[in-house]
Amino acid sequence: MKHVSILLLNHVNLGSMENARLGLLEANEYLKSRGKMGIFDVQLVGLSEEVQLNDGRYSLRPDRTINQVQSTDLIIIPPVHFDIESGIKSNQNFIPWISQHFSQGAEVVSLCLGAFILGCTGLLDGKKCVTHWKAAEQFQSLFPKTNYQASELLTDDNGIYTGGGAFSSANLILYLIEKFVDRDAAIYCSKVFQIDMGRTSQSEFIIFIGQKEHGDEPIIQIQEFVEKNFQDKINVEALSDKFSLVRRTLERRFKLATGNTLLEYLQRVRVEAAKRNLEKSKKTINEVMYEVGYSDTKAFRDVFKKYTGITPVAYKQKYGLVEAL
Repeated sequence: MKHVSILLLNHVNLGSMENARLGLLEANEYLKSRGKMGIFDVQLVGLSEEVQLNDGRYSLRPDRTINQVQSTDLIIIPPVHFDIESGIKSNQNFIPWISQHFSQGAEVVSLCLGAFILGCTGLLDGKKCVTHWKAAEQFQSLFPKTNYQASELLTDDNGIYTGGGAFSSANLILYLIEKFVDRDAAIYCSKVFQIDMGRTSQSEFIIFIGQKEHGDEPIIQIQEFVEKNFQDKINVEALSDKFSLVRRTLERRFKLATGNTLLEYLQRVRVEAAKRNLEKSKKTINEVMYEVGYSDTKAFRDVFKKYTGITPVAYKQKYGLVEAL
């Protein structure tokens, strides 16, 4: 048996917590249907004997408190359903407990924003990890020593597992089922819960919003200029002259402030505009390509796929307007 401790966090996201619990229990049912014993001994573990959720609308009792768990094999950290700073503060006592059991051989899983709780342990330093794309900048700011993998749906790095945003965490549960049971069990569970096992990236879901909280006013002005004029030809030399900055200084400060080179920033702004056009209009791929500043079909396709993980055609088919029947 593999003892699994799913943390009943204060202000836990109940949906994500239940996705993990029910997924592992369904894997047990699959094994039993094959005449085998279930391998996951799943328990909810809390800081106290009762946890209030959603402003007192729900009250849950964990199977064990952290003081009652002597050993465990797998710790699953769901996301908090609260602002992150308060979520970390209200679950502070879990942090040394997680570190202690990891040092004793437990593996640790974070789902979505649960990565912030895991990050506070220091166990993610130097390790590949991911969280919800909306919180990526905040996560990297708080935990700069991590090896953040922005486009990945999940990561597996020496006993530490992290999953992407929201319901995509269900793919990490399937991954764990495949790893600890077998692929047939994972396929069965994917069919029961109707989860697409083929997904490997969260890139297509990312909405690019240029980071402007860095306080470098000339760089903010350049960002705003790029965002308003992305259809035009924009080069570093022209921006250097326009904003009275030496090219090397502009490039260094821009990268430091935004996390992107100027070219990357322009590409991401153009791709985001293309995505909106493909979602909301009936324009052809070529029409959209020209409108966002590209004239070469292959260049547009390559840049679009670089940031979304799929081609413009596939994106339009998946997210574009549906013709009425």
